[in-house]
Amino acid sequence: MAKFRFQDLKIWQQAIEIADELFDIADELEQKKLYRFAEQIRGSGLSMSNNIAEGSGSSSKKEFIQFLNIAKRSTFENANILIVLNRRNLLEREKLSRLLDKLDHLCRQISSFQRSLTKIN
Repeated sequence: MAKFRFQDLKIWQQAIEIADELFDIADELEQKKLYRFAEQIRGSGLSMSNNIAEGSGSSSKKEFIQFLNIAKRSTFENANILIVLNRRNLLEREKLSRLLDKLDHLCRQISSFQRSLTKIN
């Protein structure tokens, strides 16, 4: 089976793990007939890994960095959605805290990876 370059990136692996958890939350929201919330969290959850993967196929570091920026912005979008869900009593405080920590860590890792790309000639 073919293996793509992005599959070895730790930031992509982390993004996929977080997306799995966000999809679980979306499934719970759908059971409560909150389809718009479910759709939104699935889209933003998938956006993180999608942009890392898409950017890894770029022909230039500058373009890859732009895709990583979009992935990083998606971590903020996910954080916001989770906070809103918690405020609406649709997400437990413990789960919110754990996921915000994971999103923050991913965001920092993406930033660090972006910096490393700018240093490579």
